[in-house]
Amino acid sequence: MLKDKKIFMARAEQPLFLLPQMANRHGLIAGATGTGKTITMKVMAESFSDMGVPVFLADAKGDLTGMCMAGEDSENIRSRVEKFALEDFQLKSYPTRFWDIFGEHGVPIRVTVSDMGPMLLSRLLGLTDVQSGVLNVVFRVADDHGLLLLDLKDLRAMLQYVGDNRAEFTTQYGNVSTASIGAIQRALLAFEDEGGEQFFGEPALDIRDWMRTDSDGRGFINVLHAQRLMHSPTVYSTFLLWMLTELFERLPEIGDPDKPRMIFFFDEAHLLFADAPKALVQKIVQVVKLIRSKGVGVYFISQSPSDIPDDVLAQLSNRIQHALRAYTPAEQKAVRATAKAFRENPNFDAEQVLMELGVGEALVSFLDEEGIPGMVERAKILPPQSLMGPADEGKVEKLIVADEFDLKYRENVDRESAYEILARATEELALQRQREEEEAAAEKERLREEAAAEKARQKEIAAEEKAAEKRAAARSKAMQRAATNAANSVARAVGTNLINSVTGGKKTSAKTIAKRAATNALNSVMRSGTNAVMRGLFGNRK
Repeated sequence: MLKDKKIFMARAEQPLFLLPQMANRHGLIAGATGTGKTITMKVMAESFSDMGVPVFLADAKGDLTGMCMAGEDSENIRSRVEKFALEDFQLKSYPTRFWDIFGEHGVPIRVTVSDMGPMLLSRLLGLTDVQSGVLNVVFRVADDHGLLLLDLKDLRAMLQYVGDNRAEFTTQYGNVSTASIGAIQRALLAFEDEGGEQFFGEPALDIRDWMRTDSDGRGFINVLHAQRLMHSPTVYSTFLLWMLTELFERLPEIGDPDKPRMIFFFDEAHLLFADAPKALVQKIVQVVKLIRSKGVGVYFISQSPSDIPDDVLAQLSNRIQHALRAYTPAEQKAVRATAKAFRENPNFDAEQVLMELGVGEALVSFLDEEGIPGMVERAKILPPQSLMGPADEGKVEKLIVADEFDLKYRENVDRESAYEILARATEELALQRQREEEEAAAEKERLREEAAAEKARQKEIAAEEKAAEKRAAARSKAMQRAATNAANSVARAVGTNLINSVTGGKKTSAKTIAKRAATNALNSVMRSGTNAVMRGLFGNRK
């Protein structure tokens, strides 16, 4: 709760305050299961809301929905209020919005594939370095060709397009293997089987919609339903990393404000870093370091500080450490390291106290006005003012339906993007190929018909030539027959005259005989020639 414009978080011998101007220096809430981390997170979130600072919470167990309802009065609450001397303590509800990636228990959350980017998407799909390189090529080709990647069908279409044209793209962007394309496609199918297809699309979340206040000036508490997400830890962690990156890239620099612009609480923080590639961890460290200047505070919630990489842990200046249990040498070593991370208090042994803390107790250290870590204190955390457990489902449902953002984000919008453009291009290419095939078939048929006509014409010419040759042969034969007949006629005439002269017939001179024979032969030749010519012209018709 707020007191003197400071966040009253816990009480040791004196009240312990988290200073608003130091809240964007990030923080850590750690402790074993059941030691009170969730209550600590709720108390802090309520205080930020009262201060007018929007808050994001990941609800991993389903018990944060109660923030939309006032807490219930009880003997335990009254006892704690009296013990803490909380004069202004009031049980009340807080402005709460509910979100759900799957759209079942809150306003749907979607991001576009392009916004997610190849690095986070590679982690989401569990790709190897080689496959991640191919995915980078796919994103680059999409950018260079003006193809929007909004949802998974866009990405699948783009993978198919790059795979089909890999010879062309390999020379320009680097090697693209069919094996890598196939592996990415299989990873997408597995991701879709987990319901991940609902995560990508439009309208994409405008993260500035989380940075709202109500009519009373209190910051909205944005609760992400994360129980189902816990079954897909990679999706959960990748989404949280996307949020950090989105905030970092979109918010302007404001330096160190009097109070944060927004506060993020990341429960189950170890999932952010489990099996994360080195490049991704470096990206997280960079964002955590620099997002402070954007006025955003990030608070990690985990069972042990050892769950978080040292480079990130070093940026978490405000710490609330609940009890740790140490049953093994490794756990004892972790307790020792955790105790030494605090600024020592000579009044107690932090390592020993860490294993003695009860529920709702913690070792607390906040930054002072100069940004110096305060001396560690053993303290009791204040009770929340909202309902400790989950809210009534009917109440939550009414809030979701009445939320202005449910109208904005509920219906999926599928505008033209890579899938539609590539599908249309494929259809046009298929039609063009069909037209070309039809034109080729028509041209082939035309050539066939021309060849058949030419063949028939050549056949007719050949027949005419053959007929002409036959007629010429007939004329030649007729001429030969006429000449032969003429010669025979001459011979008969000469023979007859010779016989007549021998037998005493009428005498005829040899000259006369020869002349008559020649005349008869010429007449015979003329008749034969004339007949041959007539047969050539009219055939054998009479």
